[in-house]
Amino acid sequence: MISFTKHTLKKIETLMGELGYTIRYEKGSFNSGYCLVENKKIAIINRFFDAEARINALLDILFTVTVDPKLFSETSLKLWSKIKKHHDIDKSNEIESK
Repeated sequence: MISFTKHTLKKIETLMGELGYTIRYEKGSFNSGYCLVENKKIAIINRFFDAEARINALLDILFTVTVDPKLFSETSLKLWSKIKKHHDIDKSNEIESK
């Protein structure tokens, strides 16, 4: 399980940066709280979100884009493994409950 702190948010922002994404916090009417700019690696997150909502938005993005773990630093790779493991467990629990 990951903690929803500003420190974790910074780590995930770093991870996204290593994938080539620019993260911007802007105001706007986002249906999901974020948007991806087409054909560019720019993620725009609702700036009024707290740390937990920002983390969740970034995780949503991470699980919808192509992730190449070879681009990660050792620290980011450990974080990605932890996130992926947690996501896979949640996914399997969701399937079992159906």
